[in-house]
Order: sequence, then C-alpha cells, then structure tokens
Amino acid sequence: MSVMGLFFVFIATVAVMWLVRQGVLESPWLEEGEVAHYRRAGRAAEPPTAGRVGLAVFLAVAGCLFSLLAAAFFMRGDAPDWQMPPIPGVLWVNTFLLAASSAALQIAVFAARRADVERVKTALLVGAVTAALFLIGQIWAWRELLELRFFASSNAANAFFYLLTGVHALHLIGGLVALARTTDKVRGAERITKALTTRVELCAIYWHFLLFVWLLMFAMLIGWADGFGAICRRLLS
Repeated sequence: MSVMGLFFVFIATVAVMWLVRQGVLESPWLEEGEVAHYRRAGRAAEPPTAGRVGLAVFLAVAGCLFSLLAAAFFMRGDAPDWQMPPIPGVLWVNTFLLAASSAALQIAVFAARRADVERVKTALLVGAVTAALFLIGQIWAWRELLELRFFASSNAANAFFYLLTGVHALHLIGGLVALARTTDKVRGAERITKALTTRVELCAIYWHFLLFVWLLMFAMLIGWADGFGAICRRLLS
C-alpha cells in the first residue's frame, strides 16, 4: 500500500473513531426509560455543534490536499532536473511568527474558559497581528526569490515552492477572515458565553492545524524531510 493510501486509511480511522465517540453507534430509541436518565448514565454523548462538524470535515479535506501535494513533491523530487531554490532566511522568522500566533490563540482559549474577556481580546489581537506578519513575510520570501530570478517556470522545484507556500497562505487568509469575525464578536461582548468560547476554540484548532502543516512543509523545503521522501519513493515504486 502506498504512503497516500496509508494516510487516507489514517484519516478514515480518525473520522470513524470521532463518530463513535460522538455516540453514532448508540441506539437510545431502543433503551427503556427516560431519555434524561439515559444521558445521565453516560451512554450518549452531547451532539457536536455544526461548527465543530464543519471544521472537522474541512480539516480532513485540507489534510488530504496537503498530503497529495507532499506526495507529488517527493515523487517529482527524484527527477534529475530537480533543483531546490535557496531558502530565504525570512522563512525562519515566519515560522516563529506562526508559532507565536498559534500560541496566542491557545492562550485565548484558556482565557475564554475562565471568562476573562480582556485577555481573550488581547490574545486574539496578538494572534491576528502575528499571522498577518507571517503573510507579509511569505510575500517578502517570494520577492527575494523573484529578484534572484527563481521563477516558477524555470524549474519544477521553484514551482512547488510557490505552490506549497501559496496554498498554505490562502488557507491562512481564510482563517484570518474567521478570526476577524470572532474578534469582532468578542469586542462587542460584555461577557464570554459558551458560543463565543466555542468560536475561539475552533479558531485555535484551525491555527494549530496550519502550524502543523507549515512545519511539515518547511521541513520539506529545507531538506530535513529528504529521508522520509526516499522512503515514500520506495513505497510508491
């Protein structure tokens, strides 16, 4: 079985386990007694919100997309004409910025659970600013490569660099839109409700996903994942 096949099996396994945890295999209509007693007995989980289900589905699809791009990267990298462009030093700063943004979102989650409105506002603002700086840094990295005449049409490795970083940036821009809406909701709230806490948690989960994907992509671009790529090529061949 190929690496991609194993990855899809992993995604399907996680999805099934999550559905089982949500009580999809339970049959409360077959149980005797009151529904309230059935739930108190712990045999049925509280149904997830539409936002959580939607985010879970989106992350599964996005994970498959990035995994396909990674597989194509490793397979194409075995060609003799493959020459990776120099990695701009600003990418290291960008990695730190995205990690700081993810950490700020997690702090916002902790503050929301404690109903600390001011700290939630501050953490969300820090997360948004550092994420925006990350995007500016990515544009700066593209500008450096273009000035050095490393165009996407010049080499497949160049094209993959722009493709991987560009797709990731588009996902981050979409996340910033959702984060801006959440921040606006929090700014206009006098207290943190359960609904606001859920929104902050969903933003944090998405940010952690983006950070995880970026760390894997960065390792691929700087060559730290070459050993894994060789294993993938052997399995795919």
